[in-house]
Amino acid sequence: MTTLLLGAVAYDPKVVTIWEGFRAWLRRSDFDLDFVLYSHYERQVEDLLDGRIDVAWNSPLAWVRARRMAEARGGAVRAVLMRDTDRDLVTAVAVRADSDLQSLADLAGRTIGVGAIDSPQATLLPLSHLRAAGVDLDGPAHVRRFDVGVGLHGDHIGGERDAAAALVAGRLDAACLTDGNLLLFGQEGTLPAGSVRVIGQTPAFDHCNMTAGPRADAALVERFADLLLAMSYADEQVRPLLDLEGLTRWLPGRTEGYAALERAVDESGFYDSEGRIGARGYRP
Repeated sequence: MTTLLLGAVAYDPKVVTIWEGFRAWLRRSDFDLDFVLYSHYERQVEDLLDGRIDVAWNSPLAWVRARRMAEARGGAVRAVLMRDTDRDLVTAVAVRADSDLQSLADLAGRTIGVGAIDSPQATLLPLSHLRAAGVDLDGPAHVRRFDVGVGLHGDHIGGERDAAAALVAGRLDAACLTDGNLLLFGQEGTLPAGSVRVIGQTPAFDHCNMTAGPRADAALVERFADLLLAMSYADEQVRPLLDLEGLTRWLPGRTEGYAALERAVDESGFYDSEGRIGARGYRP
């Protein structure tokens, strides 16, 4: 039996539980999966392109790098799967409820909190959106980063949580927070009820995908995808794994939801056109 080797970034101890569970479930269908855990996405992408793993559970930023690296080498990668929760996310620009700020244009000369340097959703995308809205981020407006979990591409939400706490404490004028984390921080008390309001948000974007490498066995990858697409949330054995991974069903991968991130990467110089790292101060 041929083994499919998957790469995943260990952003949390639950990652082991998740993929051990998926591995056991797939074996009941006579499909052999093994996995390798990485401490950051950059090495995972490099190993995918070099054929050391077959598929990678990639962040959106890792997808951008993998696509660029593959094309530079005359090859291609494929977005095979994504979660239902990976589609059509937005990032909000939040201010304190008693702030005088009413629109993004009012952010001139103010301090804006973002997530880690490599967070697509909490840094790269919202900053690109602010630039498009006319906010001069190289001039009067000041950006303060919260570099928690650098190398995890924003999978660790600590940076957003720290930005939210700093906003409430009055150390920021605005903070860039994903819609899901805005809700979570309210539920957990980081953002007390009624303490903030939203003055703008990014267009919708997509998040993670399961990326097949250029050297992966196409038939093996397709069977893997078919098995995951057939997973049912109604299955009591499957449901806990899906809950841990934050989805109710797998969907086919799509790539049109990464266009805004591609632009943001170019604007910031995070990667060049061939996927080489260009972000100053970035050390995963």
